[in-house]
Amino acid sequence: MSDHPITTPSADGIAASAQAATKGRKIPPVHDWNPPFCGDLDMRIARDGTWFYQGTPIGRPGLVRLFSTILRRDEGKYFLVTPVEKVGITVEDAPFVAVDFDVHGTGRDQRLTFLTNVDDSVTAGPDNPIRVVRDNDTGEPSPYVLVRHDLEALIDRKSFYRLVDIGVHHEGWFGLWSQGEFFGFIPSDELP
Repeated sequence: MSDHPITTPSADGIAASAQAATKGRKIPPVHDWNPPFCGDLDMRIARDGTWFYQGTPIGRPGLVRLFSTILRRDEGKYFLVTPVEKVGITVEDAPFVAVDFDVHGTGRDQRLTFLTNVDDSVTAGPDNPIRVVRDNDTGEPSPYVLVRHDLEALIDRKSFYRLVDIGVHHEGWFGLWSQGEFFGFIPSDELP
């Protein structure tokens, strides 16, 4: 029998540990931390980017932002990680939503910088690719941009429509340039 008490993970405990661990850094080094797995937390991120705890939406944007900074994906599963604990959470699609973007430049020199629902900013390019997954039944696209360390943002519908408006054809594909990288959305011959 262990001398250490067994505790059940809680959102308050994780938040306190996360706040202590961030020490003013925007994104702490969660990939350098290897704490023990402490179980699953009744926390879920819906497809629209809403974070829920025990079935109730988390209404404090600062708390959601704090949790988002300690999120990590390992082998397809999502965890909140602090230096002392690692707890599993549920993510319905992608953990973040890209809610807007800015365009700078044109052609191959174009840069697309996305803003997420948790105030991350990321410029698409070789290190932060855009990918589009099409539903096998409906053909409907789901576009994503890599934000950091295997964590993606689903690009919201209004932003995707804006991206399509500035899309170009390149080597048989319709897509976009950002930081010298071309991201194909759909084969050109499949467009109406």
